Amino acid sequence: MMKLKYLALIFAALMGGLAYAAPLNATAEPTAAGMWAQVYPDGSVGGWFLIFEHDGVFEGAIAKMFIKPGEDPDPICTHCTGDQKNLHTLGLVIIKGMQRNGLVYENGNILDPRDGNVYHAKLTLSPDGQQLTVRGYLGIELFGQNQVWRRLPNDVLPLYQMPPNLVPIWQAMQKAQGGTMRGGAPSQTGSIRSWR
Repeated sequence: MMKLKYLALIFAALMGGLAYAAPLNATAEPTAAGMWAQVYPDGSVGGWFLIFEHDGVFEGAIAKMFIKPGEDPDPICTHCTGDQKNLHTLGLVIIKGMQRNGLVYENGNILDPRDGNVYHAKLTLSPDGQQLTVRGYLGIELFGQNQVWRRLPNDVLPLYQMPPNLVPIWQAMQKAQGGTMRGGAPSQTGSIRSWR
């Protein structure tokens, strides 16, 4: 009889611990905020992007470009419209208005800085937070294309290499995470391409 009471107490304690842990796991869900590498199927890298939360929505900017020989080392978004026309591509906010719903970010858009075209966008974060599927599409989601981005370490890009407009955003993110930025970037090549 005494053994049954102890077993009942242990069971109750375990169930209570699980019930208490469930909300902790729910709040620990990963976020798309951070630094990402656009990786092509052949393993080449198109660029690095900083995704951040701004006024309750998520945005993304070009943090590092991998320029091929013969390409313009400082491209300008001449085909962009509005307040982004003729801005430097490096540091340009190309993802806007993404609303978070768990691991999915939607109802926003993505800009192709090469031609100024703007596409609807959907971002899907993997459960472990290490992969981001970026889908740009025209009209309906069926008519689109996916890209896979891989999360980069927080210390991958030193402040002196960060586009000036992104420095305060990155510093605020690092401060919120209690981290600091150190180290350098791995050597990779590639170029930013469109979502068509």
